[in-house]
Amino acid sequence: MDPFSLPPLAAALDAVASILAALTAALAPALGDLAAAASVILITVLVRAALIPAGVAQARADRARARLAPRLRELQRQHRADRERLQRETLKLYRDENVSPTAGCLPILVQVPIVGLLYGAFIHPSIAGHANALLAQTLAGVPLGSSLAGTLAAGSLTLETALVFGAVIAVIAVVGELTRRLFRVRDAPAAVAGLLGAAQFATAVVAAFVPLAAGLYLVVTVAWSLAQRLVLRHLIPAAPA
Repeated sequence: MDPFSLPPLAAALDAVASILAALTAALAPALGDLAAAASVILITVLVRAALIPAGVAQARADRARARLAPRLRELQRQHRADRERLQRETLKLYRDENVSPTAGCLPILVQVPIVGLLYGAFIHPSIAGHANALLAQTLAGVPLGSSLAGTLAAGSLTLETALVFGAVIAVIAVVGELTRRLFRVRDAPAAVAGLLGAAQFATAVVAAFVPLAAGLYLVVTVAWSLAQRLVLRHLIPAAPA
């Protein structure tokens, strides 16, 4: 069953496709074949700008978690043989310090449906009963509705496709590594550090399977996130120990 056949998702998909088509038409006189890709980037920037308050909350949460990292490590050392006790003590520490372990997750949660809608907008031949003109849009000759995984599976990989998707995935991976290095939490438990490190590169893997349009969204998102965190790190003082 196609989830976009459900009325709420179908309406959301039609709205996103209509916005993309309108932006592409508006940008076409100035940008030509780059208009569709530019419209995806513009939507990404608008979404990220709207999420700045949530980004500030995330930065504050990051600072708070960094402050608690040594104490979390000590709890892990003390109660490593009793995972139930460790969980209770960890939650108690967060509660006593008025810190939520899930604080700052809103930007991630909001972007999941957006990436899903971009995915849907560039894979459906028709939307709301009319032909999907977005499927004809390209970037450097590569259809915005194509994916690297799909192209490889079909055996139709071209040099242009390899270069475009290679650039997208490389940028995401490089930005992810920079983010990991610049915002590594000192004294964090090994399991947490490993999970955060893997999460930085999960986006690059996702970019290989989603349409190029969604990949562009991910590129702008990770770059914006890094820049925003760098700015907020200087604007938001470290929490007292």
